Amino acid sequence: MLAARVGNQAFAMMPTDNGHHIVKAWGLPGTIEEWTAADFYGGGHRSVDEAGFRESVEEWAAHQRQLAVLGRSSTLALRTTPWGQSQHAVIYGSGVVFHQTASHGGFELSADRNTGIHLLLRSDNGFYEEDCAWAAVAAAFPELFTDLERRDADEILKQVYPDAWETIHGATLPRGQSRAKDRRSFDAQNAERWIVISAILSTQNPGFVECIATLGGRRGGKSIGGKSGELAERRFLVAEDRYDIGEFGYVIDEEQDQPYDGPSSFVGSSPQ
Repeated sequence: MLAARVGNQAFAMMPTDNGHHIVKAWGLPGTIEEWTAADFYGGGHRSVDEAGFRESVEEWAAHQRQLAVLGRSSTLALRTTPWGQSQHAVIYGSGVVFHQTASHGGFELSADRNTGIHLLLRSDNGFYEEDCAWAAVAAAFPELFTDLERRDADEILKQVYPDAWETIHGATLPRGQSRAKDRRSFDAQNAERWIVISAILSTQNPGFVECIATLGGRRGGKSIGGKSGELAERRFLVAEDRYDIGEFGYVIDEEQDQPYDGPSSFVGSSPQ
């Protein structure tokens, strides 16, 4: 395996069934030659080759160098946040503080700093959670973040907040560049089509998948069009070799997929 160390962070290129993935470990003792596969954890979904592995390691090294220059400072902040009591805080700059709590974390911006957040991304209270919303802070104040963090933030904006990304960049995201935008398009195109919300291999009909579908994939058990007595759900049998949920769900083809009201393989279903 290829392996590398940047400070306390260790990397290795681990072979898998479909190529190689990067795995990581923290604070491994000894020399690189002494490390074993059992020392590492995780592994991304994206396969990498040797060039990709080296690029990832160099990216992390550059990130560490830039962090040293940014000079962020840690402090104890006796502050209540939307995620609980702050247990640890990092000052990124004047009016920009990252809080870590027992369960979650995120940024707190001063009122003045919060006005610098784009209107499409701005929160009223100045708090931005660490999973996705933090990207708004990095977009507004790029000088407080490393290249790696800025790239991660830009990708989050694309995937989760495409309208804001397009407005900020003055560009249009094509299909395949934003999951949120693609999902919105899928929902609009299939709002009145039957989409599977639950499926199971049929024991009564070998070779078929028994599916429960609703219009537009909606959930909640409401009747169709609010009409009394009309079912919100329908069952279908779909041939196994045709059933592919795709990115957002399987859309029933009413010309090929069979409506079904026979005995069910779903647990708890009443026998027909």
